[in-house]
Amino acid sequence: MATICALGLMSGTSMDGIDLALLRTDGGDIVEQGPGSFVPYDAAFRARIVAGLEEAKQIGQRMERPGTLAALEQEITRRHSDAVAAFLSGAAGSWGKPELIGFHGQTVLHRPQQALTVQLGDGQMLADLTGLPVVFDMRAEDMRHGGQGAPLVPAYHAALARSLPSGLARFPVVLVNIGGISNISYVPEHGDPIAFDTGPGNGLIDQWVAREAGVPFDADGAIAGKGTTVGEVVARYLAKPFFAQGGPKSLDRSDFTLAEAEGLNVAGGARTLAAVSAAAILKSAEHLPEKPKLWIICGGGRKNPHIMHDLKAGAKAEGADVISAEQAGFDGDATEAEAWAYLAVRSRKGLPLTFPTTTGCEKPVSGGVVVRPLP
Repeated sequence: MATICALGLMSGTSMDGIDLALLRTDGGDIVEQGPGSFVPYDAAFRARIVAGLEEAKQIGQRMERPGTLAALEQEITRRHSDAVAAFLSGAAGSWGKPELIGFHGQTVLHRPQQALTVQLGDGQMLADLTGLPVVFDMRAEDMRHGGQGAPLVPAYHAALARSLPSGLARFPVVLVNIGGISNISYVPEHGDPIAFDTGPGNGLIDQWVAREAGVPFDADGAIAGKGTTVGEVVARYLAKPFFAQGGPKSLDRSDFTLAEAEGLNVAGGARTLAAVSAAAILKSAEHLPEKPKLWIICGGGRKNPHIMHDLKAGAKAEGADVISAEQAGFDGDATEAEAWAYLAVRSRKGLPLTFPTTTGCEKPVSGGVVVRPLP
């Protein structure tokens, strides 16, 4: 199949900003990674998104935009358009103009038990502003076929895992994305991937340090480095019913709160919540057909040395290795944006985005809405 140059845009459950990445792919095993970039949100805009999360709890139908959400959606779309223009006019321009955009938008509500997921972002508006075809709303079709609507990156993770050099690939391989919520893609040497959300990723840590230290995130784990893990708190989190449940399963950002960490000091809370993130990922192995031999860590969480330390220690005890995306030859900051470019190509070709083993859908499902700039 012919390759297509696509641009992926990801903000997702994180409220940090917009990840951008170019990818050439046939939507199958051919993957050529291009340049990536990140455009941060300012503190005032992050605060608007936080307020929007509360307003989104009123949504009963996925197209509803109560309160300020309609205006917020327009602003999110404009910021994505500005990010695309800056990205393509810079170094990324040497890669050539993308043929289409995969647009995720900002997740403000995810209730799989109600087949309801809401990502703020106007696909038609983005197409008109950028002059490029846009594929968006890629979760809804999966939910219409009984799926959780998440995670959607496993198809791309499987392509990456099978592109590993023979000296590094040790199947089963698990790719982990640690964003606001963590998810895994279990990739056997043959067959479809298995995937599900594992629990809180950076989300609780970000909430904790924002509230207790007035900073948006714990840069390089500096705050956690001054604290110690409180095992009882970790155990209380892991005792929640979510962790006993096998996949497919997915989470809303609000499904876990800081309640179990109340009373800890600032550093102790940051360190303990990092331990929760790592322990939740490792615990996911209980629901996999075989113990993983290699864990590859993507997303912002790989930059937290305490999460990585705990992951490596826990995996070593099971005879497995943990490496960062960069050690595998990937760009750990761009993986999710690359995935959205990859999924956009698959969507345009009518190929499945999700599988019964990744979201619980009744059959392999394509999806996404393709819009073109209005003349």
